[in-house]
Amino acid sequence: MREVSALFRRAVYAQETDEVPIGLLTVTHESLDEPIYISSDPTTRLADDPLTYGTESRGEQYIFLPFEFTLPDDKSDSAPRVQLTTDNIDRRLVAILRTFVTPPSIKLEIIMASDPDTVEITVPVLQMADATFEDHTISNTLVADPLINEPHPAGQFTPGSFSGLF
Repeated sequence: MREVSALFRRAVYAQETDEVPIGLLTVTHESLDEPIYISSDPTTRLADDPLTYGTESRGEQYIFLPFEFTLPDDKSDSAPRVQLTTDNIDRRLVAILRTFVTPPSIKLEIIMASDPDTVEITVPVLQMADATFEDHTISNTLVADPLINEPHPAGQFTPGSFSGLF
């Protein structure tokens, strides 16, 4: 079970609310000089030239780029999987995604607009498994690092493999 604030619970369970949940994405990759910060909400004006909206959270400016996602379920028997769909309004994002040779890492967080410095939900860092580019959208499947899905221990302690134990 996830621990969230009373403010978040009230907003989620309310029939009507002024509270706005905001999704934040942090994209990292070894080929990037600095992470890419993306917000699902145009909370405030971040710059005038060029006109830029986004969300400021914990000292970072997240640029507004509409996106939708499905939260992974909390099942322990399967790896987390997130479907992420972003609007393809800025063709530079497609150009950046096509330059990656290895999958980028993406951290997904949910905050409330009234308290942007408090992270309500954090999804563990996921890897981009695939990306589909369409005219108006980019669809991504994000999965957990494949190393966490490897069996541990990798070998079995048998007389043939570990004769010194027997």
